Amino acid sequence: MRTLDDLESDLSGRRGVVRVDFNVPLDAGRITDDTRIRAALPTLRELRDRGAQLTLLAHLGRPKDREPELSLAPVGARLNELMGEEVELRENVRYDPRETKNDPALAAEYAALGDFYVNDAFGAAHRAHASTEGVARLLPSYAGRLLQREVETLTGILEDPKRPLVAVVGGAKVTDKIGVIDAFLRKADTVLIGGAMCFPFFAAQGHEVGSSLCEEEGIEPAKRALLDSDGRLHLPIDLVIATEFSADAEHREIGDVDVPEGWMGLDVGGRTANAYAQEIRNAGTVFWNGPMGAFELEPFSAGTRAVAEAVADSPAVTVVGGGDSAAALTQFGLADRVTHLSTGGGASLELLEGKPLPGVEALA
Repeated sequence: MRTLDDLESDLSGRRGVVRVDFNVPLDAGRITDDTRIRAALPTLRELRDRGAQLTLLAHLGRPKDREPELSLAPVGARLNELMGEEVELRENVRYDPRETKNDPALAAEYAALGDFYVNDAFGAAHRAHASTEGVARLLPSYAGRLLQREVETLTGILEDPKRPLVAVVGGAKVTDKIGVIDAFLRKADTVLIGGAMCFPFFAAQGHEVGSSLCEEEGIEPAKRALLDSDGRLHLPIDLVIATEFSADAEHREIGDVDVPEGWMGLDVGGRTANAYAQEIRNAGTVFWNGPMGAFELEPFSAGTRAVAEAVADSPAVTVVGGGDSAAALTQFGLADRVTHLSTGGGASLELLEGKPLPGVEALA
């Protein structure tokens, strides 16, 4: 993968096209979290310091018809504040339907904007779009510092981790993450499972799941993972259950994992949280992706909080794979206490699964 180190040091008079990930949360036109904008600043400042003129490409959401609420105008304003100068940011690339089709004509239009191309949008690197893959084939192309760090960190925890390597995998669907679970069952010392995805595993073992979210399609993959785990895969041993998905619902902790009829599991129990936290504290390397329960509802946040605090307090190399895990760290005020917080949930999982990322492959 070519990086900025492979680009000449003096870029005076050169024009750079930079793909950034500015897919930030907005509330009535106000940016509620500018983390992704800040993450791009080292690359942008380095290129500007080396004399380059920059044109930035980015997307926001999944527009269907140029919805004004998905305009990048407020993002551009915040970027200029942070940079202390005006930087050209083109409007949402997904306003053009040719973008997601990786249209060659659109890629050529992007290529005409510069003399070289830099991809610093790791969160979009798993998409073969015109601004992530197509244009990279038409210009001398390089990885920005953020994308470089993401790839090196994530591949490093599988190729040469400090042991023990502990993977904590949560969330809703086994089918979304079975690839990364399988990858860690081959590489990790311990794999800890939480969130609603534990219920297909319980169903595969013959436990009652009540009204819990239990992905039917996930039962067979879960069964295979259990057979292949060689004792490395750990499931919750107790649960917090409720009558419905609501902060006001009747809820209680149970000492096992059989969920009564009419109840649903919404968090791991206290013994599970303590056991998982201990595994994390004893680790040499930790990877975490996915919450342990419905952490956005206070009665069901304790399991995710325990994992987040253990990751933040651990002396290990700690890597958090974006998405809801990053949101949880932010909610608990711990986002600055991990070794690496990935900006790309889907991209990080696909990279760890061993899948090629089109936006990265194009930089080879």
